[in-house]
Amino acid sequence: MQGMNGKKFWRLIWGNHTKLHVWEKCLVFDLFCVCLVSGAVMSGIGNMGGENEGILATAQIHEDTQEETKKVALTFDDGPHPQYTPEMLAALKERDVKATFFLLGEEVEKHPEIVKQIHEQGHLIGNHSYKHEQLSKLTMEQACAQVSRTNELVYEITGTYPSYIRPPFGDWQDKLDCEVNMVEVLWDVDTLDWSSQNHAQIVNKVLKNVQENDIILMHDGYETSVTAAGEIIDTLKKQGYEFVTVDEILFD
Repeated sequence: MQGMNGKKFWRLIWGNHTKLHVWEKCLVFDLFCVCLVSGAVMSGIGNMGGENEGILATAQIHEDTQEETKKVALTFDDGPHPQYTPEMLAALKERDVKATFFLLGEEVEKHPEIVKQIHEQGHLIGNHSYKHEQLSKLTMEQACAQVSRTNELVYEITGTYPSYIRPPFGDWQDKLDCEVNMVEVLWDVDTLDWSSQNHAQIVNKVLKNVQENDIILMHDGYETSVTAAGEIIDTLKKQGYEFVTVDEILFD
């Protein structure tokens, strides 16, 4: 049957079918059925193999993506600042990065339009007390007033109460029971940007110490913090980091 295609082969078989005895016809018919079933099975296995390969390839890609993506959160304290917070927002928007801003109530009162801008650009707003006082050294009533007043100011501008608080100096009263329950947020990497105000030192501090799921502490009231934040974002993105707000670090 060299050079004979499948169509010609079956045409030859059935062309001589009338010349065959009954038992020969049955044998041919059985052979035909077996070939059909075998072909269908092999075709199904081939398709299944292709589908499995596709599934495995997709799973591998997903796994590789999961391994490469590392979350980190940028946080900014003491704002909003009339000049540098808008500059920081512009730098974040340019890089498609969301951050967390822990705002002081007295600055919120002075610059409500910037608070609104922070909120509208999709950043998370947290509470940093009203006057940046050490809450553990205040009476319970005074400490609660610092927190509650700031929450109300933010709510009046954004329509949302802050759920997260970073107490000034990281000093929180364990028994502080204000009207609004809040999640305390500290940090893993302190850039000390307020102290050095040195671009290179701020960047190096982060790059030498940052790890996956870290919360980075910065301030949005200095020009060097704005430029350093931009370089930090650009460098860490190349290393596979994804910038998120603190809620994703704490609860995802």
